[in-house]
Amino acid sequence: MNREPKLSLWARSPLGRAVLGFTGLVLFVAGWKLAQVTGWAQAGTIPDPFLLPQTLEDEWSTGRLLPAILSSLVHYVWGLGLGTFLGFLIGAVTASSHWADALHAWLARILRPIPPLAWVVFAIAWFKVSHAGAAFVIAIGVFWVNYFATWSAVRNVEPKYYELARAFGQQGHLNQALNVTLPASAPGILAGMRTGIGQAWMTLIAAELLGVPGMGQEMNAAAGVGAYEAVVIYMLIISLVYTLSDTLFARIEKRVLQWRPS
Repeated sequence: MNREPKLSLWARSPLGRAVLGFTGLVLFVAGWKLAQVTGWAQAGTIPDPFLLPQTLEDEWSTGRLLPAILSSLVHYVWGLGLGTFLGFLIGAVTASSHWADALHAWLARILRPIPPLAWVVFAIAWFKVSHAGAAFVIAIGVFWVNYFATWSAVRNVEPKYYELARAFGQQGHLNQALNVTLPASAPGILAGMRTGIGQAWMTLIAAELLGVPGMGQEMNAAAGVGAYEAVVIYMLIISLVYTLSDTLFARIEKRVLQWRPS
C-alpha cells in the first residue's frame, strides 16, 4: 500500500502550514522590495514595504487612522445590515411563492446587472455626501448577493422534507417555513451572508473615493500626494477588519449549524 510522503504530511500539519504560510509571505515581501529597488515601475509609485511600520505609527499619531476606521464602520454596518435583511426577506418570499417570483423576475433581470457604484449619482442626489448615501450604495451590492443565495437555497429544499413534516402534523405555510424551509436552507443563506461581508467592503471603499469620510477617502488623499505607503496601510487595515468580521461570522455560522454533520 502506497504511503503518503512524509513531506506532504508535514505540509498538512498545523506547524507545516504555519511555516509554509510565513515563507510565502516572506517571498512576497522580498519580491515586492525587489520590484521597488529595481525600478520595475515609475519611480515613487511602488511603496517601500520596510517603511510601512513607520507609516502606521505616523497615521496613528496624527489622529487620522482611528477616525477613518470608525467612520467607515458606520456606513459599513448600516449598509451590510440593510442589504442582508432585504436580500434575505425578498429572496425567501420570491422563492416560496410562484406569484411573487413571477412578479419580481423581470425587475431582477433589469436591475441585477447594474453595478452598485452606478447608483452613487443618485446616492449623492438623495442623501448628499453622507453615511446614509454610502450605506445605500453598500446595501445595493449586498442585497443581490443575499437575494440570490437565499432564493437558490429555499428553492432547492428537498420536497420530501415538506412531505415528512406534513406526516408529523406540521401544517400551515408559516409553520413549515419556520420548521422546514429555514433550517433546510440555512447553510446556503448563511453562505450568502458571509459572502456579503466581503462584498460590502469592496463597495464601501469605492463609494468613499467620491468623498464620504472613511478609509477610502484617506486612501484617495494619500494617493493624491504620492504617499503610497499610507495607501497600503489602509489596505492592510481593511484586510484586518474583514478577517476579524469574517472569523466572527464563521463562529456564529458554526454555532447555528451545529446540527449539521462535520
